[in-house]
Amino acid sequence: MDFFQIFTLLGALGMFLYGMNLMSSGLQKTSGDKLRGFLSAMTSNPFKGMLTGLGITSIIQSSSATTVMVVSFVNAGLLSLAQAIGVIMGANIGTTVTAWLVSWLGFKADISILAVPLMLFGFLFSNSKKNQRQNIGELIVGFCLLFLGLSFMKESVPDLNETPQVLEFVKTWSSYGFGSVLVFLAFGTVLTLVLQSSSATMAITLIMLSMGWIPFDMACAMVLGENIGTTITANIAAAVGNTQAKRAAMSHTLFNVFGVIWALILFKPFLALVGSVIELFGLPNPSAEDFVVSNPNSANGVAALYGLSMLHTLFNTINTFILIWFTKYIEKAVVWIIKTPKNQENEAFRLKYISAGPLATPELATEQAYNEIIHFAQISRNGLGYAKEAIGENNSDKFEELRLKLVKYEEISDRIQCEIAAFLNSVSAGDISEETSVKIKAMYKIIGELESLGDSGESISRILSRRNIHKKTFDLETIKNLEEMADAVRDAYDAMISNLVAAHKGVLVEISNAYNAEDRINELRNNLRDAEIEDIEDNSKNYQTSVYYMDIVNEFERMGDFIININQDLERAFVHK
Repeated sequence: MDFFQIFTLLGALGMFLYGMNLMSSGLQKTSGDKLRGFLSAMTSNPFKGMLTGLGITSIIQSSSATTVMVVSFVNAGLLSLAQAIGVIMGANIGTTVTAWLVSWLGFKADISILAVPLMLFGFLFSNSKKNQRQNIGELIVGFCLLFLGLSFMKESVPDLNETPQVLEFVKTWSSYGFGSVLVFLAFGTVLTLVLQSSSATMAITLIMLSMGWIPFDMACAMVLGENIGTTITANIAAAVGNTQAKRAAMSHTLFNVFGVIWALILFKPFLALVGSVIELFGLPNPSAEDFVVSNPNSANGVAALYGLSMLHTLFNTINTFILIWFTKYIEKAVVWIIKTPKNQENEAFRLKYISAGPLATPELATEQAYNEIIHFAQISRNGLGYAKEAIGENNSDKFEELRLKLVKYEEISDRIQCEIAAFLNSVSAGDISEETSVKIKAMYKIIGELESLGDSGESISRILSRRNIHKKTFDLETIKNLEEMADAVRDAYDAMISNLVAAHKGVLVEISNAYNAEDRINELRNNLRDAEIEDIEDNSKNYQTSVYYMDIVNEFERMGDFIININQDLERAFVHK
C-alpha cells in the first residue's frame, strides 16, 4: 500500500466525515423547531424518553450530536437526569440507522453513481433565496459527499489478491482466541475516540469486513468497541458543565459498558442469534465457522454486511430493553459516582444554564440561551423586591444592607448580560436558519432591557441614599404610594415572565396582559404626580422630599417601559402570525 493510497484513504475518510456533518447540519436546520418540540414534550416516562432519543438520532444521523445535546440540555435544566438517561438509550438505537443506510445503499448499490448528478440539485437548492431550500441543499450535498467518500474508501483499500501481506498482518491479530476479541474491541474503541464518530468507524468496519480483511466475529468485536468509544464525546461536552451534565454523560458510559460486558460474556451465543436472524432473510449464516467473504456483492458479502448491522441494532435494542427498567438505579449509580461538590453554592444570581458553552448544534443552542434569559428575568424581579423593602426601611444598618444588595444585583445584571451575549455570539457564528437568527436578535434586545432594569434598581438605591444624606424621610402615605407603584411593576414583571415562558413553549399568542400592566403603571404614575404637584402648591409637602419621591416614581415608570419593550420584542419574534 503506497503513500498515495494512504492519503487517498484518509481524504476519502475526511469526505465521509464532512458529508455526515453537513447532512446532519442540514437536517437539524430543516427540522430545528420540531427537534425542540420533541424535547419540550418530554415527560418523566423513560419509554417516551427512549422514543424521543430514537427519533432525534434517526433524523440527525448522529448519536454523538444527540448525546451532546442531551448533556447540554441537562446542564440547561431542560431535562432531568432520569429523562436524559431515557433519551440516551433511544439515541443508541437511533444511531443504528446509519449502519443500515451504509450497508444497504453504500455496498449493495453503487450510490456514488447517483451522488454526482445529485450534487447539481444540491448546488441549485443551496443558491436559492429561500432559507429552507438552502438547508435542503446542504442536506443533499452532505448526503452525496458521504457516499462519495464511502466509495473512495472502498476503492482505496488494497486488493488482498495483490497485497496478501495485509491479510497476514490482520491474521496475526485474529489468532489469539478470545484475546483477539478483546484486541479488536480495543481497536474499535480507539478508532472511534480518534475519529469522534461511531458512524465513521462503523463504515470502516463494514469496508474491512466486505473486503475480507477481518472475519465476521472480529468485526463484531470492533462494533462493540465503537459503542464504548462513542461515549467519550458526551463526556468531553460535560467536562465544563455542571454536576448533572457530568452525570448524564456518565450514564451513557455505564449504559454502553454494561452492554459490552454482557455481549462479551455471551459472545458466541449472541453471534449465533445474529446469524439465525440473517438466515431468516434467506442469506448464509455469517457466524458459521466456514463463512468467508471473498466478494462484497456475493451472497456471503451481503450476509456479512447485514449481519454486522443486525448485531449493532440487536445489541443496542436488547441493552435498552434490559436497562430501561433500571433507570432509577442508573440514576443512583451516577449520583454515587459523581458526587455534588461540597463547596457548591446555589446562589440565585449564578449563571445556571450555559456554563457548558455552546452546543455542537446551533439551532438547538438557543434553548439554552432562552432558558437563561428566563432565569435572568427572575433574578431581576428579586432586585425589585429589595428596592421596595429599601423604600420603607428606617434602620440605617438594614438600609445599607439592602442598598449593597441592589448595587450587587446591578453588577450581576451586567455580568449575566455579557455572558449571555457572548454565548449568543458563539451561536450566531454557526450556520443558523433565518428564523433562529430573528430570535437571537430579539434575545440580544431582551437582555439589554433586563440589564437596564438592574440599573433602575441601583438608581433607586442612590436616590434613597441622597434622601438619607439630606436627612429627609417619607411619610406613611408616600411609602404606601411607592409600594403600590412597586407592586404595579411587579405585576408587569409577572406578566413579562409569563410571556417569556409561553414564548419558550411556543404558545404565546398575544401580550394584552403586558399592555394592561403597563397602562396601570402609567395611570398610577400620572395620578401620583398630579397629587404631589397639588401638595407642593399647597405647601403641605417639602419640595426636596417631593423631588426624591417623584424621582423614584419616574424610575418605577421607566422600569415599566423596559418591561413592555421586552414583551414587544417577544411579540415580534416569537408570536406566529
